[in-house]
Amino acid sequence: MWDIGGGAGSIAIEWCLAHPSTTATVIEADASRVARIRGNADRLGADRLKVQHATAPDGLSDLSLPDAVCIGGGLSVAVLTEVATRVPPGTRLVVNAVTLDSEALLVAWQSERGGALTRIALSSAEPLGGRLGWKAAYPVVQWSVVL
Repeated sequence: MWDIGGGAGSIAIEWCLAHPSTTATVIEADASRVARIRGNADRLGADRLKVQHATAPDGLSDLSLPDAVCIGGGLSVAVLTEVATRVPPGTRLVVNAVTLDSEALLVAWQSERGGALTRIALSSAEPLGGRLGWKAAYPVVQWSVVL
């Protein structure tokens, strides 16, 4: 699997831990996140996880072809185009977007290629005066499709 914009590496780590045959490569542009991903993988025993300090789509050029792709950061037309043209038919793609620009991009691609759009919203109980109220986090729009 490819995990583009891996953040903490949780998706790729879980992928690697799910079965002894699974491997993953994380592409992450931020050096501090690269270090965090490597540390998390080491602590959790995900020894089949590779981490590349690179930006997408450039960092994808030398990777083995995946069965699944997760895009969690760095979403752009160029990244989606590179993924869609390089991966084999039947590859599962899951993309998470938080910004309005990324959400609009997912809506456009979903209208052309199908798949499911899901909006995930979370709120936490926070003090509001002398009581508790719900404080919303940024909602995440997720596009899931088989290419």
